[in-house]
Amino acid sequence: MGWRSIPEMNSLSRVAISAYCMRGSDMNTFYIVGAGCGDPGLITVKGMDLLKRADILIYAGSLVNPELISASGAALKLDSSKMNLEEICNAIKTGVLENKRVVRLHSGDPALYGAIVEQMAVLAEDGITAEIIPGVSSLFGVAAALKTQLTLRGVSESVVITRPAGATLEEDRIREFSRLGETLVIFLGTEKLRDIMEQVRMPPGHACCGCISCNLGRSGDRQGGSF
Repeated sequence: MGWRSIPEMNSLSRVAISAYCMRGSDMNTFYIVGAGCGDPGLITVKGMDLLKRADILIYAGSLVNPELISASGAALKLDSSKMNLEEICNAIKTGVLENKRVVRLHSGDPALYGAIVEQMAVLAEDGITAEIIPGVSSLFGVAAALKTQLTLRGVSESVVITRPAGATLEEDRIREFSRLGETLVIFLGTEKLRDIMEQVRMPPGHACCGCISCNLGRSGDRQGGSF
């Protein structure tokens, strides 16, 4: 549709539609990107592309490899570990309304303990939507580092993902889940290993083994090991 077919259109409307034509589906959209489990080479191709083209980058503090932060072309980079929910959402909203490409960089995969739903719910009230780009979760990074599988015929056919009790979880179900005899993946528990292992109750005939990961691929960090 040409400009002449809309004679009543003022200059501001023309600017808005012109911007929409250039940005397309980016209008009123921000991007939630999974950074992966520490190795900067494990971010997805689409995630890296958005990272490089970002105008504003909001990243999950030290949980994200510094190489990824450096790789971003964003003029503004914000550490969300120093921000509350309101501040994060306001930063995203301001950027989107200024027609900036905003990337919210989460560690691992955003779908696992990423607290993305609460962010999207707040921003949806202002008509702002999210596009989510998955990441390689540490649970897969651990399996790769140990050269094993999470599921194995005759050993475990299921994977249970959970977390220990803490500030935002009054009571966990680690003891109950461990009795199932399936692969148990526990997030957010590196500071509570002794408490976690005291809760584990494997069924008779099942061996109990485990591993710990902390930002796989980061120099100086533990990549995986048995205990």
